Amino acid sequence: MYLHLGRDTVVNTDDIIAMMDLESSSISKYSKEFLKISTEEGFVKNVSEEIPKSFIICEKDGQSVIYITNISTKALSGRVRKKLSYL
Repeated sequence: MYLHLGRDTVVNTDDIIAMMDLESSSISKYSKEFLKISTEEGFVKNVSEEIPKSFIICEKDGQSVIYITNISTKALSGRVRKKLSYL
């Protein structure tokens, strides 16, 4: 199953490691440091031009990617649940 994250970005739900709320995660110094290092090393992709609300950590073929999106974790998880209910 695939999940739309914004713009033209779609990820396979099997590749998702975590969906994190950006506001609550930015309180932790460890989360801030993780995002800072990930950005510096080129693992972060911003898939929105609006105010970011969440970040999604994915791994595909051994490569990590962190997507920053304006879609909330609640909306993203709701999309996954909605798609699973159709199966």
